[in-house]
Amino acid sequence: MLRSAAFAASHDNAAGGTSLDGPRSHDPYDAKFDRAPVLAITGLPHHDIADTFTQQDVDHTKLFADVAEYTTRIMSAAHVENAVALACRMALARRGVSHLAIPTDVQEQALQSVKSSARNVAHHASFEPAGTRPLPTEADLDRAADVLNRATRVAVLAGQGAMGAREVLLDVADLLGAPIVKALLGKALLPDDHPHTTGGIGLLGTRPSQEVMESCDALLIVGSTFPYIEYYPRPGQAAGVQVDLDGARIGLRFPVDVGLVGDARATLEALRSRLHRKDDRNFLQTAQQAMQEWRRLLHDAVERPGAPMKPGRIARDLGERLSADAIVAWDSGHNTGLLARYCEAREGQRYGGSGLMASMGCALPYAIAAQLAYPGRQVVAFAGDGGITMLLGELATVVRYGLPIKIVVVRNDSLGQIKWEQMMFLGNPEYECSLQPIDFVKVAEGFGLKAWRAERAEDCAGVLDAALAHDGPALAEAVVDAAEPAAATEAPASVRRQPAQGVGGGHAGPGGCRARAEGTAGEADAGALRQKARNKKAPQRKVGGALMVFSAFL
Repeated sequence: MLRSAAFAASHDNAAGGTSLDGPRSHDPYDAKFDRAPVLAITGLPHHDIADTFTQQDVDHTKLFADVAEYTTRIMSAAHVENAVALACRMALARRGVSHLAIPTDVQEQALQSVKSSARNVAHHASFEPAGTRPLPTEADLDRAADVLNRATRVAVLAGQGAMGAREVLLDVADLLGAPIVKALLGKALLPDDHPHTTGGIGLLGTRPSQEVMESCDALLIVGSTFPYIEYYPRPGQAAGVQVDLDGARIGLRFPVDVGLVGDARATLEALRSRLHRKDDRNFLQTAQQAMQEWRRLLHDAVERPGAPMKPGRIARDLGERLSADAIVAWDSGHNTGLLARYCEAREGQRYGGSGLMASMGCALPYAIAAQLAYPGRQVVAFAGDGGITMLLGELATVVRYGLPIKIVVVRNDSLGQIKWEQMMFLGNPEYECSLQPIDFVKVAEGFGLKAWRAERAEDCAGVLDAALAHDGPALAEAVVDAAEPAAATEAPASVRRQPAQGVGGGHAGPGGCRARAEGTAGEADAGALRQKARNKKAPQRKVGGALMVFSAFL
């Protein structure tokens, strides 16, 4: 089912997924939360013994009631055409999940053997697509333009809903002199070195993006419901305009002045002609300069030679070697931040993974879906050891179907993000985050993949070159420094006062981590780069009652 969500996320049409007796509970929620049209098909017991406590007697229509836009049980072969037509239309129109549950004996029915009811006229349902590009009212467009024209420092926050509107979004941003901040699902919207973007936002984002959010006086949100409200401008700081296909999502995270309900491209095209070009480009130029410095900082921050290597090194070196049309699937955890920050998106590449659900184990299923959808393109799954372990059986799928997927496993023998949240944000000792060490090279070879390991920073380039050049499925394991923190771009005051307590407390598992307990974890070896950051004045502000401070180091 995760593969179906991934396939749908990369296409305009719905994807299908099947299951013998029901999906993993969170799989369809990835599609629901990330607005991916999916048709899920599940099997049921024979129709005349359903709901009698027979084996695997689960009413899937009830199971899917919360997650699906449409869910029904197929009653007979005569019911299939009508239900499938409506299910597909609902999934596409509402960009969500539709579900059909088909009893075992109904699956085997021949249409000719079933007598339809008198009211079920044959072929009365239509499969004709009904695409639409809804537009806001002229009055709302005028109001939105007035808000943006009056502002002097406009920022744009764009997500996956803007993917089909890239060119007109750039036109609008250029007119407004506005830097574009990208939500994670919009990572591929613009190359990370594009002069109009400051990269990501939030825990996985960049310092320039947060500076833009703190200093803008107007925010244009396009196709995004980025969930972390504390990273938006403070209430009352900035005016807001939001473009979204779903009116229910207008004002969901930020108190906008004008909501434009409509297709992103069509709406921006209608808005563009109403905007005045801003002669003052200082806001954009300041963001551009900050982004150049940030990119240099990230590049240099992982240069430490030898072992254990900085976690960001494998992501940086991977980004430098990906093909121009590569598709990269991320997992959920510490590795997500590494990919988001250190692996720079380039023109023509695509990035994807679980968004609002942050489902662990998603990288490999998403990569499988991408490789099936685009057999001629390079596909990479970027995962942590915790996530990949959850779905190791998918390695057999990769080999069985000859999918030339390249799998990068960031190994720190722990649930890294949870560990550092416990210590840095809560000030608690690490508890039950250590993982049983796994030799992923041997595991991969056991499944029939070619595999390599990088333990030193200097090994990354050669290992990645070999894995990416291999003409079949391959795995590269990167053993990284488990004591290196997953530091936020902006962190609560507790992050500055809690690490000594949390890290110093060690953890209940083997190999306790106490060595880096001073200041913030990882401070001891930041060296000259840390001093460079200290020389910059760190912007501070109150967010949700907690003092926030930028950190340039990861």
